[in-house]
Amino acid sequence: MEHTPDGTPVGVDDPYAVAGVCDHLTDDGRCRFALDRTGDDPEFAADRRADEYACHVGSDRTWKSCPHYRSTTDGRECRRCGLSEVRLAHDDARPLVEEHHLSYGGTDAEHGHSGGESTDDSGGTNDPDAGPHEITVALCRWCHTKVHRSFARIDDDASPDPEAIAEREGRRRKTRSESPFETASERRDRTVRRDESDG
Repeated sequence: MEHTPDGTPVGVDDPYAVAGVCDHLTDDGRCRFALDRTGDDPEFAADRRADEYACHVGSDRTWKSCPHYRSTTDGRECRRCGLSEVRLAHDDARPLVEEHHLSYGGTDAEHGHSGGESTDDSGGTNDPDAGPHEITVALCRWCHTKVHRSFARIDDDASPDPEAIAEREGRRRKTRSESPFETASERRDRTVRRDESDG
């Protein structure tokens, strides 16, 4: 199983087997990285421009071969147990669903070097793949802990933890109680009635 730079498991053997579509891919199949960040990799951008900015990975989706591939989560639902996020407006409560890295992009934890390719004495590369890349999925806090502290995998057939369900339902109740619209005069009348009953 792959591991983080700290040595904890990430929950998969091959991050690319569960990786999603590249964050830079537009709806019409073009490479947003080459369109928007030409100065970051002029040679790559020039190659894409010559091909009308088409994603060079193409329909076979061999993402690992692209030097700028990145797939990050939207964080709406736990990939492992399916728990959905419920956010509270104007509340700093810790999210139910967190971003979990399968691959970090800047470091190769297994081989202990930065970047995706190792170099030989002649300065050439001896790794045909362009990785590592940043690949993230969404995991609830409870599954996140299980993956890092044990041999739990992100593709386990898992159900939400009872504590996670209780936390989610508590947030939903709070959201529903705050959602009815009340005019200022209604709030004032309610306050006056409460003060009169207390007095």
